[in-house]
Amino acid sequence: MNEKRFGKREWLVLVLFGLVGQIAWSVENMYFNLFVFETVAPSLTTVTLMVQLSGIAATLTTLAAGTLSDKTGNRRSFISWGYAIWGITVALFGFLSPELTEKLLGCGYDKAVMITLAAVVAGDCVMTLFGSTANDACFNAWVTDNTESAFRGKVEGVLSILPLAAMLIVAGGFGIIVEMIGYSMMFLCLGIVISVCGVCGIFLLKDNPALRRSGNFGDILYGFRPGVIKANSPLYLTLCLVLIYGIACQIFMPYLIIYMKTFLGFSVIEYSIVFGAAIILGAAVNLYLTGLSDRKNKNTMLYFAAAIFSAGLFGMYFAKGMDKTATLITFGIAGFVMIAGYILISALCGSLVRDYTPEGVVGKLQGVRMVFSVLIPMIAGPMIGNAINAAMNIPLPDMESADVMTTQYIPAPEIFLAGALFSLLMFALIPILVKTSKNKNR
Repeated sequence: MNEKRFGKREWLVLVLFGLVGQIAWSVENMYFNLFVFETVAPSLTTVTLMVQLSGIAATLTTLAAGTLSDKTGNRRSFISWGYAIWGITVALFGFLSPELTEKLLGCGYDKAVMITLAAVVAGDCVMTLFGSTANDACFNAWVTDNTESAFRGKVEGVLSILPLAAMLIVAGGFGIIVEMIGYSMMFLCLGIVISVCGVCGIFLLKDNPALRRSGNFGDILYGFRPGVIKANSPLYLTLCLVLIYGIACQIFMPYLIIYMKTFLGFSVIEYSIVFGAAIILGAAVNLYLTGLSDRKNKNTMLYFAAAIFSAGLFGMYFAKGMDKTATLITFGIAGFVMIAGYILISALCGSLVRDYTPEGVVGKLQGVRMVFSVLIPMIAGPMIGNAINAAMNIPLPDMESADVMTTQYIPAPEIFLAGALFSLLMFALIPILVKTSKNKNR
């Protein structure tokens, strides 16, 4: 395949399905929990359980769906119909309420609350099933099928920006939408957009002509076989880097906006400007850097990316104890540096994972990628971050706008220090990857 093959249609599919998928995931991560907390019951136990089970469901689904898409030699149908049904499940989620449960089942309100909490956890897992099938498993496999090493860095650079663009859209606009039309209508509108995207895929998506049926359901655990790991050591070393980077991100990322709002005392406008400017500038810089990675050695560029990311986190830790204006500027600059490294590491590792993924088994290995990039980081990272927050025990300030998920303590600046120190582990692994990949090439 040459670069001309990834033409306008492919770029349209990449941006459309990539951005809509990331918006859906961002809403799930940022507003599903808040929806449960504010409209069903303020149960942090339920919120925690929902996040954990969603991560497990996403990983198991990707393992199965990726293998099935290999077996059938078909990504297009799984992506199109997966998005269509995913949208329906999102639209229905917003109508869950204790009042509806009480009316339908004729039970007491307290029992209706418990049943509704169970229903939202189950509903989130169902949404994750279709979302992971369509996006995590088959869309990611489609991208690998339709790109090659010569221009993968550019494609991966765009893909790595989409989650941040989605976060910017969701953080900046969906709160206002909820205030205007409520959760139910917001989820309904989002669900319609996701489903329409899926319908568009029926006409836009085309599988790579070289895609062939391969494997069987016994291959669900294919990527965990010792022989496969040994034969593809650069791939698994890259996934270990993804694991380290993912845990480092999850130590602080779930608490970032709450930290800016409570500890630093930023207003909604202030943290939106800081967050938005850092994302936009970081994305702009990385459009150049990821294009450069197609002409340079991606493995050695990881040193540069890891250094930027770690430096940004150290800067965010020290951006405190100053007057408001100085804190805004310092935290904004450090945030820009962190996000620049964040995007570059994501793009480089994503590109290398695709480079090192052997042909014919792309779908089978998507679940393995999820274990390293989603399952373990989503369980380990927040546990580390919240343990630090609990240990520092900084009390919640008396703020009318402090719509945080806890009344006991707020995020501490040490979560950025912990993330920075954890990210330094990448420097121990990158030389091994560089050496192994050279030996593999020989």
